[in-house]
Amino acid sequence: MITSSGKGTSLTTIEEFRRRAKELLTEEGWLFYNAAAGQRSTFQESVAAFDRYVIRPRILRDVTHRSLSTTVLGQPISMPICVAPSAAQRFAHPDAEAASAKGTADADTLYIMSSFASSSIAEVSQIAPGGLRWMQLYLFRDRRFAENVVREAEKEGFKAIVLTVDLPLWPDFSSNESSTSRYHYDPNLRPTNLALDIPEVNEAIRSGDVNLRHYFAEQYKSPKTWDDITWLKSITSLPIVLKGILTGEAAQEAADAGVSGIIVSAHGGRYMDGIPAPLDVLSEVVSAVKGRDVEVYMDGGIRSGTDVLKALGLGARAVLIGRPALWGLACDGPAGVNKVLSILRNELDLALGISGCTNVQDIPSSLIARKSYL
Repeated sequence: MITSSGKGTSLTTIEEFRRRAKELLTEEGWLFYNAAAGQRSTFQESVAAFDRYVIRPRILRDVTHRSLSTTVLGQPISMPICVAPSAAQRFAHPDAEAASAKGTADADTLYIMSSFASSSIAEVSQIAPGGLRWMQLYLFRDRRFAENVVREAEKEGFKAIVLTVDLPLWPDFSSNESSTSRYHYDPNLRPTNLALDIPEVNEAIRSGDVNLRHYFAEQYKSPKTWDDITWLKSITSLPIVLKGILTGEAAQEAADAGVSGIIVSAHGGRYMDGIPAPLDVLSEVVSAVKGRDVEVYMDGGIRSGTDVLKALGLGARAVLIGRPALWGLACDGPAGVNKVLSILRNELDLALGISGCTNVQDIPSSLIARKSYL
């Protein structure tokens, strides 16, 4: 049974969780979660982008009763704030993704599990059986990995497959702040759901590739095209969401491919510098798929309830948080994840009301504007 440490009970802001997590995490854990590519400009801009937009409150509206509830792909959630997929969560807590899923389920919102998780799909399902869960996926040369992950996710009641599409090449981790030398030999970081009973995998582990990083770097060297979406649809009836869309053109192609959702994301700025902050391209993506029955979500840089409101006003159906959820996990396990979500929920509720709105599903586009309008 997962228990909480109580370390996060006195924390009241997302920034306090960040500072406390930095104190609690090992050096390699903090570097892994805080890693960003190049000069970190995309990472920094993803956070700073929210300051480029302002909220234009409506006045003298009855905001006594407000609702934050919404749906994602037809499934109800208590608020439009969900948890993004993040790898290797055993750095933050011994129960890893299972603890994150528990905290997210307690908040009655969506949890997306990384295929590079250090908990198994079954463990997550067991600890949070009533929670809404989607499964993130990468495509490798050996399609057995994808097939097994999809089959296990279906069996354990996951409701969608989230295919990451913004990483066509395996990144050069040696140029990243989180050098592989810091965590390469830690068996706790082996991706549980990909370390399947496949002879080549077992041989790679026996030969010293404990975390399978070299093995998967080779596996990743395969063409990735829109034909892969057709293949993925052929092996599952679950809806498919594409994560990593940053242009209207790509969004239109995704809609043409028959996906159900798009996550506007820069992968946390981890693997390529110089690409747009997700918030800055959100409106473009939303406009590109208007009327196409494709839901649009966004992750990257969310640190407050007003950030959430701005993303919703620019067209996102819901937002995903990555690093803040990890900070909560490091500070207090599932209770910490729940507390981070609760802070954002309360801030969003307050911002919604002060802005003259009562429902997150009915926020007028005129509520949000770039500062240049002043």
